[in-house]
Amino acid sequence: MKLHGIAALALLIGASACTGRDAAATAGNEAAKAPLTELTITSTNGRHVFRVEVADTVEKQQRGLMYRTDIPKDGGMLFAPYPPEGGGPREASFWMKNTPSPLDIIFIRADGTIARIAENTVPFSEAQVPSGEPVGAVLELNGGRSAELGIAEGDKVTWKK
Repeated sequence: MKLHGIAALALLIGASACTGRDAAATAGNEAAKAPLTELTITSTNGRHVFRVEVADTVEKQQRGLMYRTDIPKDGGMLFAPYPPEGGGPREASFWMKNTPSPLDIIFIRADGTIARIAENTVPFSEAQVPSGEPVGAVLELNGGRSAELGIAEGDKVTWKK
């Protein structure tokens, strides 16, 4: 069912009041959701398929998953290409400012292999989470998902471009 005009606004404001979130931030996050792509991680224990949002611009990558609590179990966000303005792989550094959900941040080399996994990053932390080496993409999944699935450094990541 679609809501229109005042009814949609009233629902949005009511939901924000219940959760303590700002209505503008909630509305902005819904509008900010990026297109989805299928992403596969091939591990020693099999293939793991995700449907992730693609952050492919500077603006989308700066926003990332800030303010989001609605990340599907097999969802997340792919920052590709990284950096978005081009120029080839480079070291990345992420943080969790304004991010209420713990995330696994997976740094992906230009050849598609996982360079590093920062597991269960701390919500709202402003501590830098570095890649440790140049990367061509970064993947954010729900915190703990990598360990749950046995995803490890060296595993291969592919997605539809």
